[in-house]
Formats: sequence, structure tokens, C-alpha cells
Amino acid sequence: MKNEPRLRIKTAEGELSGLMDDDIYVFKGIPYAAPPTGALRWRPPQPVTPWQTARDATAWGAASWQNREYCIGIGGGDPGTFSEDCLYLNIWTPDPEPGAPLPVMVWLHGGGFTLGAGSLDPYQGKALAAQGVVVVTLNYRLGHLGFFSHPALDAQYKAGATVNNFALLDQIAALQWIQRNIPAFGGNRRNITLFGESSGARSVLSLCCSPLAEGLFHKGIVQSSYSLPDLTQPQARQKGIEVAAHFGLPENATAEQLRALPGDAFWSLAQPLAPGPVAISGDAVLPKPMLDTFIAGRQHRVPLMIGSNSDEASVLNYFGVDARGVLLQMREKNRFTYRLLKWLYDIHDDALLGRAVARDMAFTVMPLLVAQSQSGTGMPVWRYWFDYVSENARDLYPHGAWHGNEIPYVFNALETLPPPDNRPYTAADKTLAAEVSAYWVAFARDATEFSYRLRGRNETEWPVWRTGEDVTLAFGEQGRAVTTLKKRFMRRRLRLFRLMMRSHVQL
Repeated sequence: MKNEPRLRIKTAEGELSGLMDDDIYVFKGIPYAAPPTGALRWRPPQPVTPWQTARDATAWGAASWQNREYCIGIGGGDPGTFSEDCLYLNIWTPDPEPGAPLPVMVWLHGGGFTLGAGSLDPYQGKALAAQGVVVVTLNYRLGHLGFFSHPALDAQYKAGATVNNFALLDQIAALQWIQRNIPAFGGNRRNITLFGESSGARSVLSLCCSPLAEGLFHKGIVQSSYSLPDLTQPQARQKGIEVAAHFGLPENATAEQLRALPGDAFWSLAQPLAPGPVAISGDAVLPKPMLDTFIAGRQHRVPLMIGSNSDEASVLNYFGVDARGVLLQMREKNRFTYRLLKWLYDIHDDALLGRAVARDMAFTVMPLLVAQSQSGTGMPVWRYWFDYVSENARDLYPHGAWHGNEIPYVFNALETLPPPDNRPYTAADKTLAAEVSAYWVAFARDATEFSYRLRGRNETEWPVWRTGEDVTLAFGEQGRAVTTLKKRFMRRRLRLFRLMMRSHVQL
């Protein structure tokens, strides 16, 4: 029985008082680690101090410092209050006392590791939870607060134990909190799915390669991960020295001097001082570059779902990438490759061809690379392609689904989100959202290392990706709200990009 007393739930750290959203229990702003402030800045997250009386869990926790205007414009909405004290998570559950423990879905938000929060409107977990899962979203340290190297900070660690990826450690701390406490919310600690988009997707892949995350989650969904290489530790350390110099600190600045800098001083730094949208390889959290680990087949043995959208190039301007310029550079370096691309794509306008090539080099090749790696290790992987645009907004998205456009469909949130440019969502839009969301829930509920197909709400059975068959599930087909299976999807061009990516895809 869902009643008022069950709005109070006891966790290992103390009691929480939540709220109801229709039939869904919601708990907001739960601290999963101590505030990473003062002497704890640029240190691994520390345990929360337990509380003695019921803690109010009806308001969002603060987000990490960031550019509010950018987040509203391209990051999913207003992230609310900013603070270094930002390590909070939120939970939606349909029943804290189910007959059997429920699958758990843990969302890692995107935003280039510089924007976002788990509280943004597109990430509300109510509609997902209503399908029989426990949904968790979380905040983590962003920008230089989340990824940083400097000789004075690195010297505090023993050889081989240096930490630079504080944001990834935050995510690991949240997973540890979930392992301790999610049964109190009706969740199954043995069936946890990590899912994320953009830098959240990169986080999923990075945690698949981190020795510190092994065993904390059991499967992953990777939405629109980009193929930029991780920053090396020497590169990150040099950038840290340059950031310190920007604030007037000498090269031999102490850790105390660095930690005395204001917490809000970093988010506004522009290139070349701004952090890259990638993690740092070479520390204890991510000892080897993520891409290298997957290519070598040494990632954790967990089932994965991975895919991208049909107009990912929509976000490349944010990364400072001129798609047409990339193509023209390629033409100058190798005219044979340029002619080959024109033949493969059958696109003869350089601006449009550059957009498609940049999309595939930066985003579409990743699902193929990961699928091949997973298949080689004997782990199942499902590959998707999202190519649906809301019926009333197609003039706004003439090249296809933008980076991030799939998120409201994954969360089945069209009923609660304002439509683009106030163009109402149609019945077909909502039908596809229900279908996409059902596949994500089916993966979280049913996928195991022995699975070979998934089924959503319709009759389309989605088989695992295998090298010979190379089947991809497409959401949307020539504007129709349908799901279709495509064999050998973009196979020739993606094989070419897999060979080219190391020389052409650079930060």
C-alpha cells in the first residue's frame, strides 16, 4: 500500500523524507558523498556524515559550477543553484516494497563534462519508473573541478595511485551509495544499468574501463558517445600549470594555493584553458585510454546498448569543429580520400558532405567500434540509430535528429516537456517515445550476458549485433514513427572511418 508513512525511507546514512508525484515516490537532493570543498577539493569523494533526524528530500541539490546560459541553450534547461557542494542524487521508484526487487537505471547526464545536472526537465524519471524500474539521476563535479592535474596535486599520491578524474570517481561513489541503499527504494542492487548521453555516454564507456568501477553496475546504455581521444596525463598536467598561471600562481604553486582559488573561478575559462569534453587517461581511475581499452577487448564484461543520431553534427560547433572545414582539410591532404567519400555518400555539396562525414567520424563510428569489441569478447551488444524528428518540427531539423533529441523519447517525457518552438507533439511522436522507452526498460530488465534479442512494445525483435549479420535497429524511417532493422548499416564508410579516426579525429 502506498501511503504517507512510506514517504520516509531509512538509508545507511539516515532517514529521508520524500514526496509523491501521482503514483511515483520521489526523493531529491540526497547526498551520496561529503561536499568536495575546501581541503576536499580535487580529492576522491569522502563518506557522508550521517544525520540523526529525517532529512528533507523534496528539493534538488546544487549543480556544479557552469555556464547557466549555455546549459539553458544547449544543455537541457536551467540547472538551478550552483555550488562546489554538488554531490547529490535523485530517485524515482514505483514501489519501495515490491514483490520482487526492481531493475535500477542510473542516468549520467551529458554536457561535455562542463554543463548539466541530474535535475533537468528532460531527465525526470517519472515515466520510466512507471514502467517498473527505479530511476536514479545524479550531479557530479564538472569542468576543472571534475578533471584536473597539477604537479602539486599529483605529488600527494603514491606512484600509480594519482587521481585526476574526480568526476568519474563521483559517479563511482554514487554507484557505491546505490549498492548500499537502493534495496530500501525497492531496487535490485544486482541489476543496475548505467545509461547516459554525450559526455554521460563517455562516462559509461570510461567506467566500463575503470578497475575501480568493476562489479558496481551490470550493463550500460551509450547514447551518442563521441570518438575524441582522452586527454593524456602529461597534457592535462601542462594545462593545469597554465590554468594556475592564469590565476597568477607560479609553476611550483602548492596544493594549498590551488585550493584557495574561488570555486566559481574556473567555469568561465575559454580555450585553450577550458577543459576538453573527455576524461584524463593515466590515473588510477582510468589507467589506459578508453578507446584503446575497447579496441584491445579489455573492458568489463557487461552487456551494452549503443547508438547515435542522424544529425549529431548539430553539436560540433560547440566543440569548435567546422564540418565543411574538416572536409576541405581532408581534400587538401588526400584527394583520393575526398573522392572516395563523395562516392560513398553520393553527396556533392561540400557543406552537406562535410556535415555527414563529421557526424560519422565523431559519433557514428563509435557504435561500430564498441560493437566489434563486445562481439570479440563474447558479450552481447545492441546497436541503434535514432532518425526521428517530431512531426511538427521538421523544418527546424532539416538534416535529421540533433544531438540529444532522443532523450525525451528515452525518458518518454513528451507529455511533460515543452515542445520545440511550441510545436505540439503529435500522436505519432508519443507512440515512438513509448516504443523507444520500452526498449530501454526491456534492456534494463531483461538483458544478460546470455541474451540474444530484445523486444519493445511492438513486434520488432531486436537481435544482438554480430559481425556477420551487423543488424542495427533504426528508430524512425523516412519520417515515419516506426522501428526497422537494418543490415550492414553504413558498413563501408564506417570501416573507412575506423581506420582513419586515429589520424583525423583530434581535440
